[in-house]
Amino acid sequence: MRVDLFDFELPPERIALRPARPRDAARMLVAGREGPFQDARVSELPGFLRAGDVLVFNDTRVIPAQLEGQRGMARIGATLHKRIDLRRWQAFVRNAKRLREGDTIDFPAEVSAVAEQRHADGSWTLAFAGDEPVEVLLERAGKMPLPPYIAGKRPTDEADLSDYQTMFASKDGAVAAPTAALHFTPDLLTGLADAGVVQETLTLHVGAGTFLPVKADDTADHAMHAEWGSIDAATAERLNAARSNGGRIIPVGTTSLRLLESAADETGAVLPFEGDTSIFITPGYRFKAVDGLMTNFHLPRSTLFMLVSALMGLERMQAVYAHAIAEEYRFYSYGDASLLLP
Repeated sequence: MRVDLFDFELPPERIALRPARPRDAARMLVAGREGPFQDARVSELPGFLRAGDVLVFNDTRVIPAQLEGQRGMARIGATLHKRIDLRRWQAFVRNAKRLREGDTIDFPAEVSAVAEQRHADGSWTLAFAGDEPVEVLLERAGKMPLPPYIAGKRPTDEADLSDYQTMFASKDGAVAAPTAALHFTPDLLTGLADAGVVQETLTLHVGAGTFLPVKADDTADHAMHAEWGSIDAATAERLNAARSNGGRIIPVGTTSLRLLESAADETGAVLPFEGDTSIFITPGYRFKAVDGLMTNFHLPRSTLFMLVSALMGLERMQAVYAHAIAEEYRFYSYGDASLLLP
């Protein structure tokens, strides 16, 4: 499909630079495949779900994966986006034209890495020196990797250290938050449990590729970056049992959805999964494992807007976004939510 079909105009003032407080005070646009939209609040979510429905959260934790360093006199920026092994990460590099294979980049706090290999997509393998776990080095030298549409308008600060983590974050490895889950609070989870809504978790370490624009003119020519994910056997079994009993599987965030669809077989059963996925969902895709989606509002021409258009239909999502813009919903990572129930 032509990528320009997924373009739309978004006024810059609609981009949220801070989250709602409390988190579940964010607005939520509820949409089915047809019929009128409903303007609600995330705190009202239990009223839109049924007993036996399952919300699936991503328990990945964002690491301080953004580094600023020097190669000689040249300033080099690196955003880690995928672990290769204990000491090596794949990274997007700023000012990469000043870098050669074998060069050492010196970061703050006596952290350094060798630029081992440049990949076809322009990213690099960085091999970190020393014996300390790379995560420890990042805590010392890195900063929270806020999305470019926020970081370009204000500096990262102390508040982002907690604002950009979900309450489910427990497994280090993401360089971007699964932002739909940022809206959840303990009080909201209590309300959902009282309504009979079930909670499950999986892990998908979100990569920085989620922010990359689609540069191809046709979706067939776009290559997705791989991300590592895991669903254990017990979780898969509970998900399948819930669905067989009439419950709807509703991932919270496109990250959870992508992993569920990656793990599902052709019958729709979710299988245990551990490994990389580079699934790219565009209109025409047949969903197997999910019955809806809670998600934030995404960038024009992005793979995530293509995904929600596959779930709901392109014309329907264009109408959803036109309504959200007209009603002054807040967009992107710190913005408001949508509940999509096709």
